[in-house]
Amino acid sequence: MIYELRVYRTLPGRLPNLLKRFREHTLRIWERHGIRQAGFFTTVVGESASDLTYLVAWESMAERETKWTAFQSDPEWIAARAESEKDGPINANVMNAFLTPTDFSSVK
Repeated sequence: MIYELRVYRTLPGRLPNLLKRFREHTLRIWERHGIRQAGFFTTVVGESASDLTYLVAWESMAERETKWTAFQSDPEWIAARAESEKDGPINANVMNAFLTPTDFSSVK
């Protein structure tokens, strides 16, 4: 199992738009493509209160490539993203990293 850590730094005032997009569209589309979220978090104390941080669980990088590519080209996702950004971009930048649990991790 590997986990993809993604951090979306939103533009000022745009975090509610990103949260709405995930809540109302993205997660449902992910479910259809078999993408498994492992948690979503907003920042209470830290560098930026405009961040959305989340983890996605993958069996392998090959699974990630197949499912993420299908999601990115899904017409419903493309339309939802376009609609959520009709007043301008939401994210200033996106960071991602791939993590593997240690042998002593409570998450496997």
